[in-house]
Amino acid sequence: MNWPIKYHLEKKDDRTLARAGTIETTRGTYQTPMFMPVGTQATVKSMSNQDLKSLGAGIILVNTYHMWVRPGEQIVKHAGGLHSFMNWDQPILTDSGGFQAFSLADLRNFTEKGIKFHNHLNGDQMFMSPEVSIQIQNDLDSDIMMSLDVLEPFYSSYDQMKLAIERTSRWAERGLNQHLKTGKPDQGLFGIVQGGGYRDLRIQSAKDLVSLDFAGYSIGGLSVGEPKVEMNKVLNYTTPLLPENKPRYLMGVGTADSLIDGVIRGVDIFDCVLPTRIARNGTAMTHQGRIIIKNALYKEDFTPLDPECKCDTCQNYSRAYLRSLFSNHEILGIRLISYHNLYFLTHLMQQIRQAIFDNNLLEFREEFFEKYGFNKKNAKNF
Repeated sequence: MNWPIKYHLEKKDDRTLARAGTIETTRGTYQTPMFMPVGTQATVKSMSNQDLKSLGAGIILVNTYHMWVRPGEQIVKHAGGLHSFMNWDQPILTDSGGFQAFSLADLRNFTEKGIKFHNHLNGDQMFMSPEVSIQIQNDLDSDIMMSLDVLEPFYSSYDQMKLAIERTSRWAERGLNQHLKTGKPDQGLFGIVQGGGYRDLRIQSAKDLVSLDFAGYSIGGLSVGEPKVEMNKVLNYTTPLLPENKPRYLMGVGTADSLIDGVIRGVDIFDCVLPTRIARNGTAMTHQGRIIIKNALYKEDFTPLDPECKCDTCQNYSRAYLRSLFSNHEILGIRLISYHNLYFLTHLMQQIRQAIFDNNLLEFREEFFEKYGFNKKNAKNF
């Protein structure tokens, strides 16, 4: 199938599954591995579009379910699509709404036709099917869309997980058919591989989805409470099942160690709300590990937030000033640490990419983990 989203492989790591490449879209070409900031409701919290571009963001993620609930996809469509609505001229990826079905456990009911929701804002009943999910994403006019999947908890029984991946495959085909009928030629659609920690089910899910020839492939159902060593184990045998000429996207992962471990296992794209979420609590990612800027020990600390970081926050503001902002409940504090955290992860991905070209990715990980204080056991087998 001639999709508008194309992946170009540039370099494979000699000792791991890591790879560096580019993703080509109708709105530009972007380097991988990459981290996507999450703009749940068509905004990355506290960040302007100028902020995002200045820190090096490429593709950003917008949440289909939340845009559907409010303001409604028709309003966005009438505005000319998400890019016009939020004034963002770079690529946008929309998720399917499936994760919200998983997280709103008390408000939904699955059937073969789709998912019945109770709107979390006002209680109104809503219904999302694979076709509805695609139609909403068509109206939002994102560049990369996700198929509606069935996300089961990682430790669900084998029989439950088998039913989930079989339904995910059927829904993926239905969503693809819907897109071929009503979608736009500049939109690409990804399939989502599920299966929990069951190897044979991951293999079956990947086989089903690869046969449908999607524009790219997402790996779902991870980072939902299982230990990181389990996630890495699943990635070890899942990413090799996916086409080499298509992008691979690990959904909902954003800690620095998991980004490195994911790349080592062949992942190209990541997203997570983590960097802005923890920033709202005053937590910053630094090269020496996380720090909580609200702690009293930073009251008279006039050094940069992260001495090794080149972002605007670290170049212009001290820890003492940032702590003062949080102590006085000033919004600027959240904005400055959000900016830093996003810059930190974006720059980390650039460093990882360079390490792939330099053939020293494992050494880079060793040094980074040592400084950050990560548990190296989670990364075993590489």
